[in-house]
Formats: sequence, C-alpha cells, structure tokens
Amino acid sequence: MNNTPKVKIGIVGVSRDCFPASLTKTRREALVKAYAAKYDAADIYECPITIIESEIDMVNALEDIKKAGCNALCVFLGNFGPEISETLLAKHFDGPKMFVAAAEEDNAVLCNDRGDAYCGMLNASYNLQLRNVKAYIPEYPVGDAGDCADMIHDFIPVAKAVIALANLKIISFGPRPMNFLACNAPIKQLYNLGVEIEENSELDLYESFLKHEGDARIPEVVKDMEAELGAGNKKPEVLGKLAQYELTLKDWIEAHKGYREYVTVTTKCWPAFQTMFGFVPCYVNSRLTGQGIPVSCEVDIYGTLSEFIGTVVSDDIVTLLDINNSVPKEMYEQDIKGKFNYKHTDTFMGFHCGNTCTKKLAFHEMKYQKIMARALPIEVTNGTLEGDIVPGEITFYRLQSTADGKLRAYIAEGEVLPVATRSFGGIGVFAIPEMGRFYRHVLIEKGYPHHGAVAFGKWGKYLFETFKYIGVPVDEIGYNQPASVRYPTENPWA
Repeated sequence: MNNTPKVKIGIVGVSRDCFPASLTKTRREALVKAYAAKYDAADIYECPITIIESEIDMVNALEDIKKAGCNALCVFLGNFGPEISETLLAKHFDGPKMFVAAAEEDNAVLCNDRGDAYCGMLNASYNLQLRNVKAYIPEYPVGDAGDCADMIHDFIPVAKAVIALANLKIISFGPRPMNFLACNAPIKQLYNLGVEIEENSELDLYESFLKHEGDARIPEVVKDMEAELGAGNKKPEVLGKLAQYELTLKDWIEAHKGYREYVTVTTKCWPAFQTMFGFVPCYVNSRLTGQGIPVSCEVDIYGTLSEFIGTVVSDDIVTLLDINNSVPKEMYEQDIKGKFNYKHTDTFMGFHCGNTCTKKLAFHEMKYQKIMARALPIEVTNGTLEGDIVPGEITFYRLQSTADGKLRAYIAEGEVLPVATRSFGGIGVFAIPEMGRFYRHVLIEKGYPHHGAVAFGKWGKYLFETFKYIGVPVDEIGYNQPASVRYPTENPWA
C-alpha cells in the first residue's frame, strides 16, 4: 500500500493595493522558475491569481488551488502584502501552509520598485496569531527567487508529516505486557493530533492468524523472505508461520483502515505471544517497516507514531530501538578513543530484539530470541532478526504524551559508529554529542521511556519544525545541548 502522501504546494502571490501587482507577479514567476530549475516542478502549482487587497480575490485563489489538487499552501509576499486577505487565505485553506517573502533584488529596485515584504512578513505573522492560524515560517523567511525555492523545498517534509498525521490510523493489539509501564501514555493527544486509533485484543489477532492457516499466498511470501534473508536464513522451518502472520497483519490493515489513508501498527511479542503463536514477530515487524508500514513492538503506541513521522519526513525506512546499554570502557579504548571525536559518555548501544529492516543492517541472520530463550524453549522464540546496524548519520527522536496528557518530544542527531558490537539482536554503537548530559537532563528528567525512534540521516531540522507545527510546545522539545549551554536542571558545580 502507498503509506505516505505526495505533497503538491500551491504558490499564491499576494500584493497590497498600494504596491504594483506586477511586482508580485514577476517575483512569483521567478520563484517558480527557480524551483523548477533546482527541484521537481511537480511539487508546486503556480496560482495565476495575484491577490490584491480583496477578500473576493482570496476566495478565487482558494478555489483555484483546490481545483489544482494542492494539499499544501505557500503564501508568497511579493511585496508588503494584504495582511487581511493573505491570512484569511491561510485560515480557510485546509492543509499545512507556509509564508515566505521576497527580498529586494538589487540597488536599482530601491528607486521605484521596492516591495517592503520584509516589513509585510511582520504584519502577516501578527495577523496569523490574531486568527489562531498555524503556519510554517522559515528561520529567515525573506529571500530572492532561489532562496525562496529552497525554503519551499524544506517545507515539503514538514507538510508531508502534517498531512499524513491528519489521515493516520494506528492499529494496536493487546495491552502493554505485564510489568511494562514504560510505554504507557494517554491516547487523548492522538485525537488532538487528528490521529485515529483502533485498539484490539491479542485474541482478535490470534483468531485472525488461525483463519489464515493454509492461505494460498503463504508460499509466495515465504519465497520472498528466503530471497531477502539469503544466507542469513538460519530458521527456515519457521518461515511458513511468519508468512502466515505477515498476511494476517496486512489483511487486517486493509479491512480496518476505514476512511483513513495511512496506517501504522503496534503489537505484542511477550509474555504469551511466543507460546501461543509459536514464534516471535520481530522479522515480520521489520519487513512491514521496510515496506513503509512501521510496526512497533510491546504495544508502544507513541513509538509507532514516532516511527511513522520519521518515515514520512525522511522518506526512508526507520527503526525503533531501546536506548539500551553502555559501551564497555574496553570497547571505547580499543575501537573509539582517538579514532572518533567522542567522549565515552557520548556513546551508548541502541538495541532491539530484531525489528530493524535488513536494509538497515550491515549483516543479518534470522534466528531465535536469546533473551526469551532463557526461560522458554528455543523453538517458540524463532523469528528474530539480528545484525549490526549500518554505520552512518542518524537522528534519535520521539514524540510522547506525558502521564498527564501533554505533548513532549526530543531530537538528537548523531551517528552509528563503524564498530563491531560483539553482541546479539539488532544493535549498533551510537554516538551523540553530549549524550551523557542529554540522557540525564532530557531523557531521565522528562520521564521518557526507553524506546526511541531512529531515522537514518540528519533530520532534526525537519522533525523540529514538524513537532512545532503539530503543537508541541517549543520548550518541550528537548535536544542534546552543547557543552556551553546548561540544562535548567543541570548542577552548575557538577
């Protein structure tokens, strides 16, 4: 299924009546030309209507971009701009919106054709606040045609996430495992975000799984699994059941997504899953996540929500990991110190039993779940995917509801080091600048669970803007502050 939206941004130029509309028109045309030269022209639509100071023109422009199939809006201040009409346009447009403003091109422009959009952006932002309208405004929202084209392109990941959340359903199975309060969070904020949730019993899932026994599609899925695993297929005897389970989840999604366009899932894997189903679901979770349908384990609802946001923003596969264990000093001294510019406390190991897609592992083996096998027969713990996570830049992040129903988030950029983990599960040696302080004064201090989503690449800029747009208070978005910036709870004499 197509599980992420395609964004089409309607660019509407605005003009105040005491400024020439031709100025906005010329600048808008230059902006569209610059965008097409640098990026995919299909991302944008140039509205031919230049809004003068008229509410009727605003209505006409709104209808035009709707007919053109635009699901995001860019209000372009080609000059000072009509603060009433332009913010009414944003108010009545149903979708994410942004504002950018034209810079003066050169000295000659200052004589007669100065646009004063630098000033107009102030009035536009003030009017947006008066109308309680959310809009994305870039860090520096004034620029020439090329600059504004870059700003619009930066808006695309944010707009995609906003659209996706407004059309998302989370499907969960079962309550969280016993003695596992860590991922417990009120779901009220999901509704505030526009997200639907369908909560099911694990008995419902088990019943559906049994009905898929002997499904004619199982051999084809098994064949696909064999091709993906290659030499890492260490438990071929369990592939049939895993394929049966994958088809169960996919059929459930199709039958239950209802009017929603996008779906993400969260399920259980213990304590009774293994003995009832006869395997662990890790590898299937990894496959679905690799197909753009994130599946978090341990009924981590905000974990799968976080994964989905990262999938949409990065347009890539993500994973969900435990912020799990410290890097031994021995490993740090042998493999990290002097080779990478990180302190020992900047490092940690991110791990989960086996839910990371093969495409994000340096090597992989599908085998049994070592932790569960300490207390259960190995044969019912087959189905986990192990391997070291691919080295490279990452963004560790999470969106969370607090126990009292408030939205909170964190974002930290870093990397997976090219260091052998010498351990089991889907695991990597992570390094984040000032991680030790971030761990103590954000993750611990703010009461975050141990699950964190991982996007591959540097996506902090876009996640930050996304979290702001959907309503996370800026002072509730934690990040790994540099050594020169003290956290409010940090002991200045420590």
